[in-house]
Amino acid sequence: MMLEIERLTVGFQTRDGLKQVLHGVDLSLSRGETLGVVGESGSGKSMLALATIGLLPRGASTSGAIRLFGDDLLSLSERQMSAVRGEKIGMIFQEPMTALNPAMTVGSQIAEALRLHREISRSDARSEALRLMEMVRIARARDRLKSYPHELSGGERQRVGIAIALALKPALLIADEPTTALDVTVQAEILDILDQLVRELGIGLLLISHDFGVIARMADRVMVMQGGRVMETGTAEGVIRRPQHAYTRKLLSSLPRRVRAGLGDLS
Repeated sequence: MMLEIERLTVGFQTRDGLKQVLHGVDLSLSRGETLGVVGESGSGKSMLALATIGLLPRGASTSGAIRLFGDDLLSLSERQMSAVRGEKIGMIFQEPMTALNPAMTVGSQIAEALRLHREISRSDARSEALRLMEMVRIARARDRLKSYPHELSGGERQRVGIAIALALKPALLIADEPTTALDVTVQAEILDILDQLVRELGIGLLLISHDFGVIARMADRVMVMQGGRVMETGTAEGVIRRPQHAYTRKLLSSLPRRVRAGLGDLS
């Protein structure tokens, strides 16, 4: 198993005492598999992503285990965890501008991600940046190497974010609401790219979304969260066709009728 999380608890000290935001979360993920984590705002799904990649806010207290290829990430120092980020785990954020430097060209930013972790020449890094931009289907990629983030559309910026996340060939990719800020057409294109990467590169994808329609389209397995707890876990087909928990049924019933009809065709 590539990723195993056992009894993960996360809390923060407040004036009223310790406030827990994750309560004993368990999950597993294999290479070449997509696990969809779905829940409303405040369900704990984004906190789960930050805990996995070691980017929890200062002052967080944790217990349990997060194992990647058998190594417990919670026991690593910040320096060790910095090496894990990028090399073993890549992250795609909801708003790509969060991960992009507005003062650097996108080609330079992809190349920088490569040169920070590898001994590679500037020209080789630039060539690899071009290859990555073509992989994520950026039109006129050679010209776009010299573009700044503000010169790109939202969909193009998200593609650059994916390219940076993939630069060091991580085994695990975490995508936290990667299409929420995009229109429907661009959303479909980004999801198609992610699906292709999982199938062709054997990446394990932890896909986080509030949108059950997105999760249903992409995930092999689904984990439903509410209030920092796991409500239900199962195959995508099983959870969608035969939801066991009332909260899961509520999420599904809140979808537009046309989307629910499409889920009925899930195979």
